[in-house]
Amino acid sequence: MQKSCGIIIIFLNTLLSVFGAECPNILTRYMWGGLPAKSVEYMTIPVQNVIVTHSVTSECKTVIDCAEIVENIRAGHMDVNGWDDIGFNFLIGGDGNVYEGTGWHRIGAHTIGWNSKSIGICFIGDFSKKLPNQQQLEAAKNLLKCGVTKGELATRYKLIAQRQVIATASPGLRLYQEIQRWDHWTSSPS
Repeated sequence: MQKSCGIIIIFLNTLLSVFGAECPNILTRYMWGGLPAKSVEYMTIPVQNVIVTHSVTSECKTVIDCAEIVENIRAGHMDVNGWDDIGFNFLIGGDGNVYEGTGWHRIGAHTIGWNSKSIGICFIGDFSKKLPNQQQLEAAKNLLKCGVTKGELATRYKLIAQRQVIATASPGLRLYQEIQRWDHWTSSPS
């Protein structure tokens, strides 16, 4: 049943993209097997900032492999760290799918001091020395367009790398260089 529901949702998302919606395939927590949050805090929308990170895990190319990595991240955040939920709002798999974490309306735990005023998008893999594949890059760009279209992101949102606001190398040097060419990139987060 779960697999057939996932196929139907992917089909519907594909139809929406064909008929003008810019949203990528977003696999809900139910579809990738995620547990519900222990508690939820909601953020004010539209959100003004997007923070890009990477998981520093192995990469994935299939729904099964990506879902396993996302579940491992969720388990680390909730079961090991004791957080109420997975830290990222969305994760982008090498299969070109977007995996829902906390989603659009919920505060994540991805960047201290920025969680309540940003969406955290995590690329699955390590992008210090190489770029994510084209499917990942396009999925992320479409997710951002989708957020604006749906009113989840401000039309003038700021796109930043996690390394710009906390002491980390994330999202990796190559991905950091790449996102500096994207619309809404800002070198001076506020």
